[in-house]
Amino acid sequence: MTRSDTARDTPGEPIRVVVCDDHHLVAQGVSMVLGAEDDIEVVGVAGSVAEVREMAMSRRPDVVLMDYGLPDGDGVTATAAIKASQPDVQVIMLTSFLDEEILVAAIEAGCSGYVTKHKGAEELTAAVRLVAAGEALVSPDMLARLLPRMRRGNHGLGWDLTPRERQVLDLLAHGDSKEAIARRLFLSTNTVRNHIQNILTKLGAHSRLEAVAAAAREGLLHKV
Repeated sequence: MTRSDTARDTPGEPIRVVVCDDHHLVAQGVSMVLGAEDDIEVVGVAGSVAEVREMAMSRRPDVVLMDYGLPDGDGVTATAAIKASQPDVQVIMLTSFLDEEILVAAIEAGCSGYVTKHKGAEELTAAVRLVAAGEALVSPDMLARLLPRMRRGNHGLGWDLTPRERQVLDLLAHGDSKEAIARRLFLSTNTVRNHIQNILTKLGAHSRLEAVAAAAREGLLHKV
């Protein structure tokens, strides 16, 4: 399956979302908030790792909102399994509180970011739209705190990144959007999108955050 900087192949269609939370009232509340939007369609509600994996396969969502604590496992394990079989599905970790260790594990599993459950309706719907468009959901300040915690290795990834791709990668690590990177480097947005696509491919990543995590492991980033 081809990796893509923009996850959705049909941008004119509603964003298809699966909500996974083992608390029924939370899941239904989130589903109602999202379902009230014209450009978002909730195509499934899951309450376990097994259910969300099955729904990710059968319902073909663009985005999965993933709770961490589930009765038969955790959201990180579920995310890794979904991304392994369906790399174009974007996953947002939906948490009651922010645990940096969990967030690091979630990013390394392929999550595009996190949303805490106390966020309002506007922030939740904005998060879904953001990751559906291929953006990331971790602030630069938070990412700066997370990078030192990410596992480093020497796997040889990223040796073929060009100087320009390394520039773009550093700006991604700072949390810059495609548009911001284009302005800073005096490039078109399409050119930046192509650079990001190349970075994802060379680092074996399915999301920007996963690319940054891989780059951190390989020691490819300048200090954030």
